[in-house]
Amino acid sequence: MPYDEQLAERVRAVFQSEPTYTEKKMFGGICFMVGGNMAVGVTGSDLMVRPGPLNFEAALDLPHARPMDFTGRPMKGFVYVESDGLATDLELTVWVERGAAFARSLPVK
Repeated sequence: MPYDEQLAERVRAVFQSEPTYTEKKMFGGICFMVGGNMAVGVTGSDLMVRPGPLNFEAALDLPHARPMDFTGRPMKGFVYVESDGLATDLELTVWVERGAAFARSLPVK
């Protein structure tokens, strides 16, 4: 399934002032990296967010979030956010920042 290019453009707009942001095609979509570490991605119409293992459960408790399980097995530390949870730029920015904050906490690659 191709990824939602409009959502990817919205994510790019959030990252425009991030000096270490890059993009990489993976997981059948596009991932946005900070310091060489994956922060978020777009797969289909969902935003894939990497809040990290310590914030994973709290992220799952939020509306429109579910475990990332594209292999059939949930990946701890990653969630999918449905498009309904990304309707406004503020909602998208909050989710993107969750992933970017975790990526910034890791050593630069």
